[in-house]
Amino acid sequence: MESKRDEFRRYLEKAGVMDALTKVLVGLYEEPEKPNDALMYLKTHLSVAHPDQAELESMRTELHFARRQAEMLKEENQRLSAELQKYLAVESLSKEEPSEQSTPDHDEQIN
Repeated sequence: MESKRDEFRRYLEKAGVMDALTKVLVGLYEEPEKPNDALMYLKTHLSVAHPDQAELESMRTELHFARRQAEMLKEENQRLSAELQKYLAVESLSKEEPSEQSTPDHDEQIN
């Protein structure tokens, strides 16, 4: 009988049940105001630790779209950065070239 009990305890530990229960029970212990329904507290806080399959699927879908959006934004950022560098290079070249238009001061000095 003792071996079955130990085997079951090891199973619960391996599955993370003992850890989850301990965390929720410690949380309940540390609550400044104890809830009227301790069992509901346990159910609520255990379900937060282990979301259901539909919630997991929803989170996976949301994560997929967020990753795709992040990738698209990175690509757009690279494209816009390259475009900005082109404009900065053109602006830099135009500042280096002397102006070919004559200015009134320049014309007066020649005459």
